[in-house]
Amino acid sequence: MPSDEPRYWFPAKRYGWGWGPPVTWQGWLVVVIFFALVIAGVFLVPPQQSAPKFIGYVVALCVILTAVCWWTGEPPRWRWGGDDR
Repeated sequence: MPSDEPRYWFPAKRYGWGWGPPVTWQGWLVVVIFFALVIAGVFLVPPQQSAPKFIGYVVALCVILTAVCWWTGEPPRWRWGGDDR
């Protein structure tokens, strides 16, 4: 029976603020693409040639990953471990 509750790609962490590991294939695909792009960055923007450019590249990827988690994950808030979902 389908649920009216939205299916989040990234569930909230039980303790603290943020998201846990993905629970859908779409979420896992996002994580795999993120790590693939970080590894590709080692070759596209070699850190030994320009560390600031590489750091900027990785920071940009992290910002994009955070935005995807924000849009497709549970609303972020501080959690203390209670089962108050």
